[in-house]
Amino acid sequence: MARVDDYIKAVEIGKSELLGNDPEQIAAQSGAVCVQGDHGNTVLKIDFLNKTIDISWPDLVFSHSVEGGELPLQQQVLLLHYLTMANPVKISGEWIAYQEVPDGKFYLDAFVRRAKNPMVQGFGNNPELLVKLAKEVYGAALLDQGDVGVAIQALPLVPVALILWKGDDEFAPEGTILFDRTVSQVLSAEDIAWLAGMIIYPLLGMAAGK
Repeated sequence: MARVDDYIKAVEIGKSELLGNDPEQIAAQSGAVCVQGDHGNTVLKIDFLNKTIDISWPDLVFSHSVEGGELPLQQQVLLLHYLTMANPVKISGEWIAYQEVPDGKFYLDAFVRRAKNPMVQGFGNNPELLVKLAKEVYGAALLDQGDVGVAIQALPLVPVALILWKGDDEFAPEGTILFDRTVSQVLSAEDIAWLAGMIIYPLLGMAAGK
């Protein structure tokens, strides 16, 4: 488990790497929008988990565009990595499993513990609730896979699919989380695993309150 100090250091490193690039080029490559801020500075606006995030330039302060408030450090790290790696890829429309991502097998156990198993345990016996909450939280679209499936646009270049199969008297519920084949061009395997957890845990929190 990463400590707060680790995230702070990762943010510092990510900011130093990102500042070596042109913000307009970053926006063009990542699907963000480059605008002028209220104080004459540059602001990158990017859609992340169905919310617009403002990133001021060059101080690189991350905040929610509508709600205000700074982003959690872990999310800042992921966005910094995405903005640094992003290139103008064309989403293929071909879904792959996490273990098909380069280095995905190395992080597979963490991915399963962090995202896949919690999704199946939390929604396997009530998959329709997953669909309902994913639509509410992420504006998810229905996907014709499994017994239920939804597609979430987590980042401009990163669609994510959540798929469940209902259990019965013979088989336990099962599920999977899929990614577009191009995902490794904009996120590392470790970041993809973290992103999956960022998607699942808010849904589990909402489900627990119902």
